[in-house]
Amino acid sequence: MNPKIHHYLGIEMNQQTWTLLEKNNRDENDDIRMMYFAKASKYHWKRSSQFQEINEQRGDWLISHVYAVLGDGELALKYASTCLKLTKKNDYKGFDLAYAYEGLARAYAILKQTKNMEKYFNLAKEAGNDIESEEDKKYFFSDLHSGPWFECLKK
Repeated sequence: MNPKIHHYLGIEMNQQTWTLLEKNNRDENDDIRMMYFAKASKYHWKRSSQFQEINEQRGDWLISHVYAVLGDGELALKYASTCLKLTKKNDYKGFDLAYAYEGLARAYAILKQTKNMEKYFNLAKEAGNDIESEEDKKYFFSDLHSGPWFECLKK
């Protein structure tokens, strides 16, 4: 398949994932599609004509986020851990580091590992404060302070 088609499909699958994440009354079929869309987005980005390792890091975060929303802590943790490894390997800062920590915090929340959740939540806040763009910072903190936190986060 042409790398440009992979690029298009990576973007399209990402958008489909977010459409389902934002849907108020998802059903079981939507949940399954959402998980496949997130994985397909990463697959196509890796084969895109414009692939960069940041796309893989963000793909792992998205898959982790989908699993978190679906309440699967083990798989959310698996992908969040891979996301953080890529983040550290490439020395990503700001936005991407903040989201890598947020992904781990949310995975640990599902698993009811409160100490780990608090550790990564606080690291996410610290990294979030280093996001340069005020718009991105606002967006990140809005995400950070929204669910699901599985009753682990004291507001």
